[in-house]
Amino acid sequence: MHKFLCLLLAGITTACASDSGESGHKDPGAATASHGGCIADGGGALQAQLRGALTADLNWSNDHMQCEGGARPDGKGLRVTLAGPLPEAAAGAGEKKPARQLRFIFGIDFHDQAVGRAQALPTNVTVILEGEGRMFATRGSDRCAVESLERRPLEAEGGQYERVHVRGYCTEPAAELAGDARLLVPTFEFTGRVATGDAP
Repeated sequence: MHKFLCLLLAGITTACASDSGESGHKDPGAATASHGGCIADGGGALQAQLRGALTADLNWSNDHMQCEGGARPDGKGLRVTLAGPLPEAAAGAGEKKPARQLRFIFGIDFHDQAVGRAQALPTNVTVILEGEGRMFATRGSDRCAVESLERRPLEAEGGQYERVHVRGYCTEPAAELAGDARLLVPTFEFTGRVATGDAP
């Protein structure tokens, strides 16, 4: 697991560096955000509490976040990625520090891929501070759970995507990959977009 998280962090860091460099390549997520954010017809959102290594009450709206996801490689659940700003406190004299970029990866365990509702689903949560080399992971699905999950087809996108609404919580903190810090996400709720089996 440790080796996998190291490779994941290295890949994300490399991708962010190449996207923000002068090579002329654009960040696909940023391009998506400029054309309607998380979901093209609106409605994407995330509310989450962060306590411990980071303290914030996040309230992301559709136009200011990115989202993607789909079935997990083993077919037993969903993997949903959401990215957006981590607001900073005022720096004094009316100035604010620039927002940092935060990325969540939710690995939700379940076997039934049918559209509809589900409850009490074990969930793995990873939180990444992009560009800073910091990653927090629960390293298992017994510390967090999704208590409500609803999936509906996005008809405007030809049936290739679904809108997902998720509400859940964590009872234990995620551990920092390269340090001793801990990060608790007591509650989270989001609406995002995931690909169906036929979507790229």
